[in-house]
Amino acid sequence: MITTALTFDELAALMKKAAGVTVDARELEKAPDQPFTTLGLDSLGLLGIVGELETSYSVALPTDAERSKTPAEFLSLVNSTLKTGV
Repeated sequence: MITTALTFDELAALMKKAAGVTVDARELEKAPDQPFTTLGLDSLGLLGIVGELETSYSVALPTDAERSKTPAEFLSLVNSTLKTGV
């Protein structure tokens, strides 16, 4: 799925798969600081996305990942972790 960075397209796909929330990736990209709650994603849904990523990449994401409030914040944290591998 991803090699070095999680994209808005991939995040939108994960939102659908792990949380059942359908959102247009272009909308995420246009308004990356829009709160997840306004997109219909709650903390349990975000936890599901974190779990999917940790399973797929065998890397533990920081606990802050599941507390992210916006797509921009989440992508920044996840991509930083994937880049460093820590």
